[in-house]
Amino acid sequence: MGYLENLWNALDFGSLRDMVLRLVSVFLCLTVHETCHGLAALALGDPTAKRARRLSLNPLRHIDWFGLLMMITVGFGWAKPVPVAPRYFRRPKQGMALTALAGPVSNFLLALVLLFAGRLVYDYAPYSAANQQLLTFLLTTAILSLGLGLFNLIPIPPLDGSKVLFSLLPDRAYNTMLRYERYGMLLLWAVVLLGVGDRWMSAAIQWTYELFCRVVGF
Repeated sequence: MGYLENLWNALDFGSLRDMVLRLVSVFLCLTVHETCHGLAALALGDPTAKRARRLSLNPLRHIDWFGLLMMITVGFGWAKPVPVAPRYFRRPKQGMALTALAGPVSNFLLALVLLFAGRLVYDYAPYSAANQQLLTFLLTTAILSLGLGLFNLIPIPPLDGSKVLFSLLPDRAYNTMLRYERYGMLLLWAVVLLGVGDRWMSAAIQWTYELFCRVVGF
């Protein structure tokens, strides 16, 4: 019993609470991102994500556990890609681009909603430790959502920005890029691990966060 009591006393519940809240933030941002990919594809005529039961706000249907671990520990991670079949699109290149854009756009809209909710808490909720924790959660989740959206706009496969960029290419070049798309992950790992563009990304997140704060009146 003494060992268990010492173990209990040694637990840092503040850190555990922060870890749980961080997980909730990551689940929310990734789930909205991936679900909106599927909804966009369905709106354009592709039922693949629906048949795979990926039009869901259940995070367990979207989470790649290793990608989640990486996102929590190093700030770079991924979810299970939503299955998309371009053959269902009337214009496959444009359909893929719009489906890809839906993910980052959903993150930007989520960030706006979270910041607006944060402003309501700041303006109208009575001051308390719980409300301060709620406000911190809303603001930090908004930043995470912005970061996820902006990061995915980088035009390196398999990120969403690459699909938008590829859609602007002539058909021959487009098909060539698709053949080499699987090697993009190696380039992406190199960019992340070497910290290439870290300052630009941080500046972009900060600028977008401040812009969105002005939009909601913070």
